[in-house]
Parts: sequence; structure tokens; C-alpha cells
Amino acid sequence: MFKSVGRQVCAFDLEWVPDPTSGRRVYDLPPEMPDAEGFDVMWARAGATADKPRPHLKTALCRVVAVTAVIREQQPDGIICLRLTTLPRQLDQLMDEGELISTFLGYLGQHHPQLVGFNSQTADLPILLQRGLVAGVTAADFCRRADKGWGSDYFSRHGDAHIDLKQTLSGWGIATPTLHELAAAMGIPGQVGAEPHDVVDWWVEGDLQSIVVQSQYDTLSTYLVWLRAGRFAGFFSPEQYDEEEERVRAVLRDRIAQGDRHLTPYLKRWDSFTPQPADAVVVPLAVAAEATDQAA
Repeated sequence: MFKSVGRQVCAFDLEWVPDPTSGRRVYDLPPEMPDAEGFDVMWARAGATADKPRPHLKTALCRVVAVTAVIREQQPDGIICLRLTTLPRQLDQLMDEGELISTFLGYLGQHHPQLVGFNSQTADLPILLQRGLVAGVTAADFCRRADKGWGSDYFSRHGDAHIDLKQTLSGWGIATPTLHELAAAMGIPGQVGAEPHDVVDWWVEGDLQSIVVQSQYDTLSTYLVWLRAGRFAGFFSPEQYDEEEERVRAVLRDRIAQGDRHLTPYLKRWDSFTPQPADAVVVPLAVAAEATDQAA
């Protein structure tokens, strides 16, 4: 379990899609080849089969198209501020990848928040580094290593500067749950909607907005799972935990009131669960029966 809760916490999620430009370079494809044909070649080289026509591509061959963060800041007077922020800022306007990565890494390098993700050690952080190199980004402050102790060293696997919830809570075995499964089991929205999302389908269809919205949903779920883990580890009392969850609800209600109606399904999904009281203790049936017999 993590050892501390930072005064500034950044829970984040990335969304990425196949990058045809990188595919053309790596596989020496004609520059005029249409993107759709380039995708097919990239998937074929990655081992596509009839049962799995779109296997995962190596992250260096993918383009980062969205990053969302829930940022929690504790002010010197103890007041907690919470905000939800996304790049691109306009849900349906594609942002230059280099600018997107540079902006996010620039924020991390300047403010040094405690970084929280799900599968972020093996997926999100490496793709930020790889695609930052591809885009020619400079991120000196983000890359600077701590001289003493662990500090805000995002490259260290032994400190709390970067917390990967999948690694902390789940491990890597066959029984490892997805973020959606783990969150839903806790009464936190996992999958929102009837069908599992497919980012590649949305990308091929030109539906950037759905990709960005999914990034927001996943980030909110990641933050809420982190809150639950924080309560489990004793960093939040039951009362504080309830206050923290209410801050998230307040952010959602405020954003919806400002016109972000796409957040309504997430809030409704969350409200549809019947959460167990924060301080409730579940007593096994056998123990309860024994206690009843003794009382009698």
C-alpha cells in the first residue's frame, strides 16, 4: 500500500490510438497509403487473427489523443480543492500530440503532484515518454531525478511519487481485475453504457468526443478507487471519506450545470449503486449465529 497522501494529487488517464504516420515509417509503407490500410498492416504485423483482428500495438506506434486528470490540492489553510481537467479542452477538436504531452508533463514538472494511475507504470508513463520522444518534446523538469530520498521522482518504483493502483491492489495474475471490474465491485462506476467501449472504433469513425469522454470517466473511476484505497490505509476517516466523495459529486454537478451533460450518465450510474455505509462492519453469518447462541 502507498505510504502517504500528497498535498497535491493528480489521478490521470490517457487514451491512445494507432498512429499511421509511425506505422508508415516503421514498416516502410508508401506515404500515400490511406490510414485505414496502414492500420490493417500494423495490426497484421502485430499478429492479427480472425478471432483477434485488432491486437494491441506497441505504444511507440500509437498516438496519445487525450489526457484527463482529477487534481486534488490541499491549501496551506487545510482547505481541499478539487478539479477535473482534460486535454484537448474542446472535446471534439484534435490537439497536436506534442503540445498535449508537453502541456501535461510541464504541469507535472512544475507542480510535482503525487501521480496516481491504473496500469500507469507499464502503459501510461511509458507511452508518454516514447511519444514525447517521437514528437520532439522537451520535459526537463519532469525528467529531473531526486538528489536525496525519493522526492517527486516519477521514475522510481520505490516511492510514492507515482502510485500505480493496478500494481498496488491487483498484481498481474490471471485473476487481476480491470479498472472497470474493480471499481464496479466497490460501487464506483466502471463501464458506463451497455457495451464495452472500443477506442479504435471511435477513432476510425472520427468520434474523438467519445474517446475524450471515456478518458474522463476512467479518470474519475481511478480517483474514486484511490480514495477508497486511502480510506482502507487509514489516511481518511469514514467522515473524511464521505466528504471526499461529496467533493467529487459537487464537481460533477457543477460541470453538468455548466453544460457538460456527458457527465450526467456517470453521475447517474454512481447514484444507481447502493453504497455500503462507510463505517459499516460486515459480520460473517457463522460469527453472528454464534453470538446469538451465546446471548440466548
